[in-house]
Amino acid sequence: MNYDIVIGLEVHVQVGTATKIFCRCPNAYGAEPNTLVCPVCMGYPGVLPVPNREAVRKTILAGMMCNCEVGGQSKFDRKSYFYPDMPKNFQTTQFDLPLCGPGHVEISGTGFSGEALEDKRIGITRIHLEEDVGKSTHFAQFSGIDYNRAGVPLMEIVSEPDMASPDEAYAYLAAVKQVMEYGGISDCDMEKGQLRCDVNVSLKPAGATEFGAKIELKNLNSFRSIHRSLEYEIERQEAVLEAGGTLTQQTRGWNDDAGESYTLRDKEGDADYRYFPEPDLMPMDITDEWLEDIRKDVPETPDKRLERFVSEYGIPEYDAGVLTADRETADYYEAVVRSGAPAKKASNWIMTELLRELSQANADIADSPITAERLTEIIQAIEAGEITGRQGKDVFVEMYKSGDDLATIKERLGVTATDDGEIREFARQAIANNPGPVAEFREGKENALNFLVGQVMKASRGNANPQSAREMLKEELENG
Repeated sequence: MNYDIVIGLEVHVQVGTATKIFCRCPNAYGAEPNTLVCPVCMGYPGVLPVPNREAVRKTILAGMMCNCEVGGQSKFDRKSYFYPDMPKNFQTTQFDLPLCGPGHVEISGTGFSGEALEDKRIGITRIHLEEDVGKSTHFAQFSGIDYNRAGVPLMEIVSEPDMASPDEAYAYLAAVKQVMEYGGISDCDMEKGQLRCDVNVSLKPAGATEFGAKIELKNLNSFRSIHRSLEYEIERQEAVLEAGGTLTQQTRGWNDDAGESYTLRDKEGDADYRYFPEPDLMPMDITDEWLEDIRKDVPETPDKRLERFVSEYGIPEYDAGVLTADRETADYYEAVVRSGAPAKKASNWIMTELLRELSQANADIADSPITAERLTEIIQAIEAGEITGRQGKDVFVEMYKSGDDLATIKERLGVTATDDGEIREFARQAIANNPGPVAEFREGKENALNFLVGQVMKASRGNANPQSAREMLKEELENG
C-alpha cells in the first residue's frame, strides 16, 4: 500500500535577552550548575513573576518575520506536569491566546540529501512564549539537574502538518533558524540548547483525508539526527502497518548512536496538562503603537536579501544563496563590496578562501582575523596588478594567521611584482622553447596562448601579471 507522509515540527528557540523571562537572573550559558537561580525561577511560595518586555518584543518580531498575525490581547497560562527538570511542577506558557497567530515560511533549495526541493509554503499555527525548564544530565549511577536554564525565555514555533518528507522538514527548520538569526532573536546554537526541535510524524493511506496516529520524536539535537530519525520512523511505521498492526499516539525518544527510536510514553493531550490562566500575570494588550515600533526593527528577510544581491550586485543566484545563508556573512560581503572590491571577485574570495579557512577552524565569520577592509586590500591589489592572484592567495593565508595588513605581509613574504622587462624576456623564452603551441596559435587556435601564458607564470614563479604576460606574448608572436 502507498502512504502519504505527514510531518509537523515544534521548534523551540531560546530568546536572546539579558535576563530570564520572569526574574532578574542572567540569561547566560556555561555557568556553574545551579548558580543562576532565584526564588522566582525556582518557584518558591509567595514570589511574583514580572514579564520580560524584551522577550515579548522579540517574540512579536519573530512572528512578523514569519508572516504571522500579531496584536490584540495575549496572556500566560499554567501547564501542569511533574518532571524533575520543572522546579514549580507547572510551566508558565501560553495556551489559547498566544502572542503570534497563523503565519508561514517559504522553503526552497535543497534538502539534507542534496536533492532539489520544489518551492513550498509551510504554514505556522502559532508562536507562543514560555519559560524553559532545567537540564537533566544522566550519569552511570545517578542523574543531576541544573536549573540555570529554568526560566530562560523560550519561543515555541508550531508548524502546520505541511511537510511530506524528511528533506522538507530539514529545509523548514533551516529556514526558521535563518529567520531567527537574521532578526537577532537568537543565536540558535544547537550545542548550547538554544534551538531544539520535536518532530510529529504519521502515515495515512495515499489520498486519505484522515490523519494516522501522530508519533512525536524527542531528544533530537542536530539537523542530521532530525533527518535520520524521520527516515527511520517512516520506515518503522510503514512496516507496522504493512504487517497488519496498528499505531497509537505516543512519544518516542531517539538514540542517535543506535539509529533507532524507542518508546517513552503515551502522548499526552491538552486535558492532561490542565491548562488554566496564570493568576499571577495580567493579560497583555499588544497595542497598535507598540506593533508599529517593533515593525521598524524588522530586518530585510533572507529571501529578499538574496534577490537584492542578484539584482544589485549581479552575482549568480548560487553565490547569493551561500552569502545570505547567515546574516553575518551577508553583512561581511556587503562591507567588502562597499569598501571598493568588485562584487563577483568579493563573492569568489569569501566563498572559496575565507569560508574554507573558517570551516577548517570551526569558526564563524565574526571571528575572522581578516576584516572586510583587509580583504578588499588584497582584491584591489590584484586588480591593479600590484600582486598576482597566486601571490594574493599566499598573502591571504598569512593575513588569516597574523591579522596584519597587506603592506606588512608583502614585506614579510618578499612579495614583489615582476617588472615588464622580465615578463617580456620570459615571454620570448616561452615562444622559443615551445614551437608546437606557437604554430597552433598562428593557425588560429587561441587556447594555445593559454599554455604559453602558463609557461611565463611558471618561469616567473607566479610573480608575473597574467594579463601583462598575455599581451606581451601576443605582441612577440605578431611581430615575430
